[in-house]
Amino acid sequence: MPRPCKRRRCRHLDDRLVFKPRAVPFEELEREVLGLDAFEALRLCDLEGHDQAAAGEAMGVSRGTVQRLLKQGRRTLVAALLQRRALIVENREREAP
Repeated sequence: MPRPCKRRRCRHLDDRLVFKPRAVPFEELEREVLGLDAFEALRLCDLEGHDQAAAGEAMGVSRGTVQRLLKQGRRTLVAALLQRRALIVENREREAP
């Protein structure tokens, strides 16, 4: 039986955030979804300048988890920008095992 997932501490998001290319209707765009945990890891490391260990401590997860979230978040962000897709940041609840 796998270990249960740790609860991650992230800033509260009232609603989902949506970023899209200008002059293209939202209905016509493909979408990339960025989880709130990956968004928080990007904010802590890339915007606020924390190292991965400090970001992990702030989020209540390991440094390795932050590293994985950064890799996943950066990949999603760059794909949305380069492929002209809508980027949606939302709190996706992880399923319990």
